[in-house]
Amino acid sequence: MDESEILPDVPKVLEFLKERNIPIALGSASKNAQPILEKVGTKKLFDEIEIPLVEVLAAMEKEGINLNVAFLKSLSTDLASESNALEQKIYKIAGETFNLASPKQLGDILFDKLKIGGAKPKKTKTGQYATGEEVLSYLAKDHEIVSSILEWRQLVKLQNTYVDALPNQVDAKTGRVHTDYMQTVAATGRLSSNNPNLQNIPIRTERGKQIRKAFIARDENHTLLAADYSQIELRIIAALSGEDNMIKAFKDGEDIHRSTASKVFNVPLEEVTKEQRSNAKTVNFGIIYGVSAFGLSNQTDLSRSESAELIEAYYKTYPKLRAYMSEQVDFARDNGYVQTVLGRRRYLKDINSANAMVRGGAERNAVNAPIQGSAADIIKIAMINIHKRLIAENWQSKILLQVHDELVFDVHNSELEKIQPMIKFEMENAFKLEVPLTVDLGLGKDWLEAH
Repeated sequence: MDESEILPDVPKVLEFLKERNIPIALGSASKNAQPILEKVGTKKLFDEIEIPLVEVLAAMEKEGINLNVAFLKSLSTDLASESNALEQKIYKIAGETFNLASPKQLGDILFDKLKIGGAKPKKTKTGQYATGEEVLSYLAKDHEIVSSILEWRQLVKLQNTYVDALPNQVDAKTGRVHTDYMQTVAATGRLSSNNPNLQNIPIRTERGKQIRKAFIARDENHTLLAADYSQIELRIIAALSGEDNMIKAFKDGEDIHRSTASKVFNVPLEEVTKEQRSNAKTVNFGIIYGVSAFGLSNQTDLSRSESAELIEAYYKTYPKLRAYMSEQVDFARDNGYVQTVLGRRRYLKDINSANAMVRGGAERNAVNAPIQGSAADIIKIAMINIHKRLIAENWQSKILLQVHDELVFDVHNSELEKIQPMIKFEMENAFKLEVPLTVDLGLGKDWLEAH
């Protein structure tokens, strides 16, 4: 059999492997790598996940995705108008014009002239006032000029990084955007994407969401389908920690944030307020990343003391989760690494550091890496299985993108009805946990509508 019948584009696959310093031995580890992989117990992961995934990623990169360039040009004009209006507003409050992009000039206006932030504003190592997002976010609630500056920065970044840049990355031959996926960049095992980075398209703000609207189906005969794992990291930590309360909520199909709020605030499920659910959601997602009372108070309307009480109540509600997190840190201290459900390791050289801040970062990674890495392992299995079926069963539809917990497909309209249960089945059954995995599907002519 000709090797071109096995892989969609063998030269590209080989180039893909070479660029990433992956041993070129499709289907099995190279002779040099085998003893190491066997010693650390990752040979199966390498042979059955990472190498088969190369073919999937090569096909996705080759396929690319359609981009509505005219829409982005129109959006660029709107963003330029909005950012100009914000500039004038900021200058009016400041009482003078200055270079908004200059940290020094901005610091002088905010902290010397307007006296924002108290008597001792934070400074950088060079002696300039610190004007980074973390500093300004802390001040934004109380000062209109600061919130306007953050909004201006966001608009400028959207325009420069995405709206104006993406049209330049449309391939002249295919008329589509083709990202490069990297398997060996992220320490957790997640894929990363560049040229352009399609895993970082904003989704949290209304303006950011508009950029997703520019990614469209191939033509009128196709529809974009977005398949998204629902709260996969929370489900994984519930399963790995054996946290009964959380496992039961997931098994019963409850809204996990409402369920958490009910338990933490000690109110009946049906009486949970929107604010209580929102705060519980922030803690649910933040706990995996080691959220502190200070961090929680910045993300919510809670004071620092209220945030501390909420976190403490959370751990009392989910005691096994706290024990699991502690065990992960202890394991990392003793062994120097943590691992995912498939045995993927993340080594943590600073886990026993004498520097408390450095050690704290490694401890957070000891908790987070197995969760995020396990989610990455699971979606990789799903991608391989779906890709195999698309080829073996002669589907016209294609996988286009992977954005961490989400897969995006170009689906031929004739296959819309049949492909949805297939994708849902393969994703939800990629790996068995004590907690069920659930996948939400969305359809649309563009990525925003589908998501």
